[in-house]
Amino acid sequence: MKKTILIIVSSLCCSVLAYNQSLDIQTIEKIRAEYKTFAGDDIAIRNALSNNDIKSVALNRDVCGKTDNNFKYRVKVSGITDQKSSGRCWMFTGLNSLRPMIIESANLSGFEFSTNYLFFWDMLEKSNLFLEATIQNANKDISDKTVEWLFKNPIGDGGVWNSFANIITKYGVVPKTVMPETYHSENTSWLNRILSRKLREYGLKLRELRNSKATDIQVSQEKFKMISEIYRLLVLFLGEPPVEFSYRFVDKDKNIGEFVTYTPLDFLKQMFPEYDKNDYVMLMNDPSREYYKVYEIEYDRNVLEGQNWRFLNLPADEIKTFALNSIKNNEAMYASCDVGKQLNKDDGTLDINNYDFESLLGTKFGMNKAERIKTFDSGSTHAMLLIACDTDDSDKPVKWQFENSWGASYGQNGYLTFTDDWFDNYMFRLVINKKFIDEKTLKLLDQKAIMLPPWDPMFMADN
Repeated sequence: MKKTILIIVSSLCCSVLAYNQSLDIQTIEKIRAEYKTFAGDDIAIRNALSNNDIKSVALNRDVCGKTDNNFKYRVKVSGITDQKSSGRCWMFTGLNSLRPMIIESANLSGFEFSTNYLFFWDMLEKSNLFLEATIQNANKDISDKTVEWLFKNPIGDGGVWNSFANIITKYGVVPKTVMPETYHSENTSWLNRILSRKLREYGLKLRELRNSKATDIQVSQEKFKMISEIYRLLVLFLGEPPVEFSYRFVDKDKNIGEFVTYTPLDFLKQMFPEYDKNDYVMLMNDPSREYYKVYEIEYDRNVLEGQNWRFLNLPADEIKTFALNSIKNNEAMYASCDVGKQLNKDDGTLDINNYDFESLLGTKFGMNKAERIKTFDSGSTHAMLLIACDTDDSDKPVKWQFENSWGASYGQNGYLTFTDDWFDNYMFRLVINKKFIDEKTLKLLDQKAIMLPPWDPMFMADN
């Protein structure tokens, strides 16, 4: 019996040691000796990497220049926008989905909405959401994970499609000339920093008030002062949004229309009388979770009373079917992906074979999409407009195209072409009109959503 106990204890000790090995001198020497057996083979690679960007060395010449930018099916779009040094891709993409409609209906050569106008209200609403969430969670310890997440992420200029839908439904839209960009709408880092610092200060004060003998009215009054100060700061950085404005269209034949006075909501309703955010379905391809289930991410929104990111999780091939149907019917879609993976910015392609890091480094990278998501190695980082698809003789997709918002000089004149394999690996979100989705899939949306915490990997905002 004692011998058995000793064997068990000994085994446990060995197990503990195996998982608590420090890098002592002896271990380092073993590593050095191991490396010397193949160090000679690394000389050329080391010289190349010491003097060049790894992407230029790993660029796969076998695929370079092999992708054309012709598509069997393509939505009619016009012009490329530029979000500059901001995280507003989701806002640009949302507005760009509406842009072709107004260009066609008003017979325009081009048109841009004011992203600065929406940005102002987005930042004010996000500030209000943070303050309210702080009050709601004031009874929890400061080290509670939700409270910790709130103070780590009080505000930012990233977002997702539902935030776009929330903000235009509440505040409408205006042309770009009505509220032009400012330096800080196009370069958002300092605005984010200053608002974050102020909101954290306010959040602490609201927690103190809520946990003291202050009444609900006193807390509400204090919060009103705070949100009023945030409004003032936003005006300083971005200008004050219009309550109403006068605007006239000039069509592509140079015909000048009459001035009409609108409120921003009037402009939205008159330009897009049939627009209804409830007509759109938020889809996700997340193989780390069960398919055919509806999920919702807590606090993944901008407006307190608005909609969270609530999505139906589907296999990629099913999402592609609906996306192709939308493109064939000339309707572009909000889409978001992990744009940094295998992006060749010089020719505007996204191909899983663009860069051969494995051959260069002599090591394998074996994680699949689900594993990359679980370990935070990959997730949705950038939103763009999905506008085109090329198919083979059996009408199966072989490549797709994004309209980006990084200016016309980036990629292929502002567009990015990506392979169908890249879609499988790095596409995440897609928002599609219900009319392009079959009834069986639409019925899945009736199920109760599984609520996910705000620190979930899928919370990652599109920038």
